[in-house]
Amino acid sequence: MSSISVGQQRVLSGMRPTGPLHLGHYHGVLKNWAQMQHEYECFFMVADWHALTTNYDDTSQIEGYVWDTVIDWLAAGINPSASTIFVQSRVPEHAELHLLMSMTTPLGWLERVPTYKEQQEKLQNKDLSTYGFLGYPLLQAADILVYRAGNVPVGADQVPHVEMTREAARRFNHFYGKEPGFEEKVTQAIKKMGKKNAKLYKSLRKKFQEEGDHSALETAQALVESQANISLNDRERLYGYLDGAGKVILPEPKALLTPVSKMPGLDGQKMSKSYGNAISMREPRESVEQKIRKMPTDPARVRRDDPGDPENCPVWEFHKIYSPDEVKDWVKKGCTTAGIGCVECKQPVIDGVCAEQQQFVERAQEYVDSPEIVRNIVSEGCDRARDAAKETMDDVRQAMGLSYK
Repeated sequence: MSSISVGQQRVLSGMRPTGPLHLGHYHGVLKNWAQMQHEYECFFMVADWHALTTNYDDTSQIEGYVWDTVIDWLAAGINPSASTIFVQSRVPEHAELHLLMSMTTPLGWLERVPTYKEQQEKLQNKDLSTYGFLGYPLLQAADILVYRAGNVPVGADQVPHVEMTREAARRFNHFYGKEPGFEEKVTQAIKKMGKKNAKLYKSLRKKFQEEGDHSALETAQALVESQANISLNDRERLYGYLDGAGKVILPEPKALLTPVSKMPGLDGQKMSKSYGNAISMREPRESVEQKIRKMPTDPARVRRDDPGDPENCPVWEFHKIYSPDEVKDWVKKGCTTAGIGCVECKQPVIDGVCAEQQQFVERAQEYVDSPEIVRNIVSEGCDRARDAAKETMDDVRQAMGLSYK
């Protein structure tokens, strides 16, 4: 298959709407999204169907969580003019591709996904012996492939999901990549490049196929990528024609490794709602103050005059994120000499967290006061997402012989 995808500059990522977003979401994901939206064509999805895989027994709060999630995204700097914000279930093509890919995906592939057994062990109070839970990695694959996204921003623990997506796409292309009338369609696509580019394309293809010149292949792929007047489908045909693979129906995405979140929870573990150690992005100041004041500290500091070590204290991890160098120096000196108490040490953290949250609250207020703005943003995003998804599904149905005319 061609190593270049038409969606190589397209990114797909999402979150499940299972409750208010917390500071771990912001520092671990949303800050990265806010930067990526200016570097890639970004599709950001509220994955409400994925929320059902573990919360199918109570769906009463999902709608509210969906809108709150979008507001948190907007408050974090996700710009609907620079990215596409949409809700998964509003684009039914996700479900259709999931169904069609389920016909070719071996059961063993789903069972071996690392998080499958891990989640079952963590959530033993829930009955997860459902097809929806078993099949969620394939639904994730469909989420990515329906947009032909070339990049999927993930942490290292999510790389196996992207690899399974690549395998599912590869298997699908193996079965259905022989497009009827492929040669004729390629000929027409070449003509659309113009005489000069068409001649160069043919020359480079011949050089690669007859001489094995990989630099010629790379040059030809770059030439195709530069063509602004050809459709996505024709572009894929031209890529496939270069290396003889035929049309790539579902391009294989790549994992785009994101920086590891440095935002710990209140107890020093990873911040998570399920651990009860999180601070929400828009949590009231009184609640934040109470939570931080109750944070555990260095166990060596039993009394006020006991010296301590910041590296043994969860509060120090917050200082690393929220405090300037002079405050961190003050904490180090004061803690190791018992010059300051833990209550004093926590105050700059409280001030730093609340100052950051105040920005979120202020940005969110417009959307809280005018929910129709959020509805319109999502509606427009869903329309854009559906347009992209429909183009893929037209191709998929035709490749599978399901395009009845």
